[in-house]
Amino acid sequence: MNVYEAVKSTVTTRQAAEYYGIKVTGRGMARCPFHHDRHPSMKLDRRFHCFGCQADGDVIDFVAGYFSLSVREAALKLADDFGIRYEKQRPPDRGKRKKKMKAASLEQNYKKLERQCFSILGQYRDQLLFWKKQYAPGKPDADWDPRFCEALDRISRVEYLMDILLCAPLEERVELLLSAGKEILGYAGRLQEPETGTTGSPEAVAGRSR
Repeated sequence: MNVYEAVKSTVTTRQAAEYYGIKVTGRGMARCPFHHDRHPSMKLDRRFHCFGCQADGDVIDFVAGYFSLSVREAALKLADDFGIRYEKQRPPDRGKRKKKMKAASLEQNYKKLERQCFSILGQYRDQLLFWKKQYAPGKPDADWDPRFCEALDRISRVEYLMDILLCAPLEERVELLLSAGKEILGYAGRLQEPETGTTGSPEAVAGRSR
């Protein structure tokens, strides 16, 4: 039992009041220490109740009010004064704390990676749609531009990946990044600078997406 449970199951309010010098009649009545009481108006047994000022509570509340202590201080005082044994609160488990911190760090890193991948996919999809329109062959017998071919080949795949990251449950999103994360990050190297038309590195793309 903790200190609160141990104290309340061992000491009654009447016992505590008598121990601390308050006179209690045979019927369990005493002058209330919480207001100017000329005649006994407080009933004391396991709990206490004053019919004058309406003060009410258990033995810990009584001692807290009588000595102007916090509830915890009152419970510890009673345990010490009456020699009550109790289970002391265990110190925080450092191992569990480290695990929680590690889990929080992993979650933060995952969310960062998910945002980065979704940004890359979004930019790459826009670029593919542009290529599909811009570099479509003008004549039936014209050679197909490689960018037009790339757009036809990858638009469906990119949109599928975006749908998973946007709508799927967490487990599926994590599984996707584990299996296709390298592929998605690789698309960053296919992105082109709008003005120069040169492909950008993953670092440059990540910088533009922030």
